[in-house]
Amino acid sequence: MANNWEQLYKEKLQSAEEAVGLIPDGSHIIQTIGFAEPPAILREINVGAKQNRWTELHMYSLLPLAATREYLLAEEVRDVIHWHSLYASAGDRDFLASGVADFIPNYFHQVPRLVSEFIQNDVCITTVSPMDQNGYMSFGVSVDYTSTAARVAKKTIVQVNENMPRVHGDSFIHVSEVDAIVEENSSIPELPTPARRDEDDAMGEIIAEMVPDGATIQLGIGGVPNAVAQSLKNHKDLGIHTEMFTDSMVDLIQDGVATGSNKTFHPGKALWAFAAGSRRMYDFLDDNPVIEARPVSYTNFPPNIARNNSLVSVNSTIEVDFTGQCCSESIGTLQYSGTGGQHDFARGAFDSPGGKSIVAFYSTAKSGTLSRVVPVLKPGAVVTTPRMEVNYLVSEFGAAQLKGKSIPERTKAIIGLAHPQFRDELTHEAKQMGYL
Repeated sequence: MANNWEQLYKEKLQSAEEAVGLIPDGSHIIQTIGFAEPPAILREINVGAKQNRWTELHMYSLLPLAATREYLLAEEVRDVIHWHSLYASAGDRDFLASGVADFIPNYFHQVPRLVSEFIQNDVCITTVSPMDQNGYMSFGVSVDYTSTAARVAKKTIVQVNENMPRVHGDSFIHVSEVDAIVEENSSIPELPTPARRDEDDAMGEIIAEMVPDGATIQLGIGGVPNAVAQSLKNHKDLGIHTEMFTDSMVDLIQDGVATGSNKTFHPGKALWAFAAGSRRMYDFLDDNPVIEARPVSYTNFPPNIARNNSLVSVNSTIEVDFTGQCCSESIGTLQYSGTGGQHDFARGAFDSPGGKSIVAFYSTAKSGTLSRVVPVLKPGAVVTTPRMEVNYLVSEFGAAQLKGKSIPERTKAIIGLAHPQFRDELTHEAKQMGYL
């Protein structure tokens, strides 16, 4: 049978130009997350758009990186290619602000359903690992919504790249399920490690003290989650259940800190939906039986999160008001990021027996001139995590538990997380509002 799969592979192997020829005019295309973007396919879509091969294409994705920006967001193809962002980031934030692209609000765990039922899905494009002897290719670093989109799309086009890790879990697609195969090897995009700040170390230590031995952790992206991981080095038998797998988690596994032995959901396995980091991390993922990648509809489904005992989630926010409302994705009406999995894990972690949901933030912005603790959110600000869902808030000045707290109790505790230079002013505002 292996020879049959090899023959089928050869029959579907095409040049990038031939493969994108399968894309009808007016197509709605679901593209994988940025770290698995297929450069050869994107490059040929750019060529075709400039040659008027199509009059209109609609692209849906999140975290666009270099190839996407160069080929799909280029000014010369904007009259043909329309970008729809599922999560604002540095790659498309400026396009959203200028109106060149648009934003689709969502809970991350629902995106697989969105691309199955609510967003037209004519074509799915992604990068996969080389085919194995049984005819399977791995989605590698991007299982998330890609695995679902690829199976329900009318056409699925994959770029086979020998640098894409072969990842265990629900991460495979069979050669019989794809319509065209393009071969081209290129480096998988890497995520640079952010510069450490003093506040990161302070919050890392505070949060690490809130994590018991044997807990399962979910960490987001950025300096604070990295500092938390660094501060967990003396913990024992931690587990990993997260939407995003990062380099810091490799360290915890290799150092024997994250064994998964106490996990009650997928024991012994590090569970995640997508991965972003260094080449070292991608090599670690390759054919590693400790790793399990699953669709985000599985990893981020709050009842599944709650099946872990003592799950501690750590995410970040932009500003928080006196009642505990967290705006984590906009600056006023400006879409800065997205809901992502923050709300998924806020609910799932709190429902986990012994679990904790933590939202962390720097106390100030703009070089210390602006308080992130505010009486009320900016006009137009998006409430990413409602006050009813917020469990713990953490800044570099401490932690506050909000569940079961009244508005005056919340206000006092949250002001205590603000930078000292703003506390008197914030207290005055709270009294004027009748909160204190």
